[in-house]
Amino acid sequence: MEKADELVGVAEGVTVVPAGSPSVRRVRPGPLGAALVITLGAVAVLALAGTGWLDQPAVQAWRTVCLAITVQALPFLLLATALSGAINAFVPADLFTKVLPKRPALAVPVAGAAGAVLPGCECASVPVAHSLIRRGVTPAAAFAFLLSAPAINPVVLTATAVAFPGNPAMVAARLLASLATAAVMGWLWLWLGREKWLRPVLRNRHTGHRHGRSRLHEFRVGFQHDFLHAGGFLVLGAMAAATFNVAVPRSVLDAFSGSPWLSVLFLAGLAVLLAVCSEADAFVAASLTGFSPAARLAFMVVGPMVDLKLIALQAGTFGRAFAWRFSTATTLVAVAASVLTGGALL
Repeated sequence: MEKADELVGVAEGVTVVPAGSPSVRRVRPGPLGAALVITLGAVAVLALAGTGWLDQPAVQAWRTVCLAITVQALPFLLLATALSGAINAFVPADLFTKVLPKRPALAVPVAGAAGAVLPGCECASVPVAHSLIRRGVTPAAAFAFLLSAPAINPVVLTATAVAFPGNPAMVAARLLASLATAAVMGWLWLWLGREKWLRPVLRNRHTGHRHGRSRLHEFRVGFQHDFLHAGGFLVLGAMAAATFNVAVPRSVLDAFSGSPWLSVLFLAGLAVLLAVCSEADAFVAASLTGFSPAARLAFMVVGPMVDLKLIALQAGTFGRAFAWRFSTATTLVAVAASVLTGGALL
């Protein structure tokens, strides 16, 4: 029996030893460790090559963009991981299954509309959706919430109204296109999704507070794990986005603005690569005056749902098999919703 326990523990990445022996856990290096290794490696290269690189304009721009993305998203990541830990430790396990409709097809739009109450960016929605799935919420509803929360919350809609003064149609178009994308993706998961695409730890859902353990202890452990795990991927995504910002010249933006269809596809792809926080992307979109309203709407709809740091967060939380399928499908649905909504309202 002890031998069987050891085999199960090894399969789950945790070494289990017989009773009476000191417990030993084998922890796999996480994304935070990868980010630290990359950072330390970069510092070592700069130290060996001299600090003159730090004074180069491109290096200064890269450092500024990377730091801005990280600092901009960090408060919302803290909020989300704290909320995720609180849900896991304090909220009854069956609360969400009681509140949401029993039929998954109806739970999807309800969960999508519930995304309006969380004032956070896309980094905040991933750990919360992760916690919801562990508590028994159907993945389709959790994914609808994941997509809608950073796109239709009051902070984002208010920022959009400020960025586009005198243009309430842009705010309405963003709300409708984002809600439609979230609902369609939830229904697509019900139709085509496979739980085998999710990381195994998600399929073994946590049922909430465990007897004999302090709720505050569970909150602290859950918060620490989620924050360090998501924070490492946030840093890696910020590095990739900063690299794109520095490497791609401004003239490339002007080359695509003349074609209506190319401008939509280009700004959708740009939103993925720039990884601008959803609270700030409306101001970036408003500054792209050479592009059509539908293209700028696509930038604001796609960005909060699919970007480099969000793909990295999803891969680290739900697994790579899920991340590439879900991100690709979400991009296609979001572009279609933006074109249809923009053509009708803008």
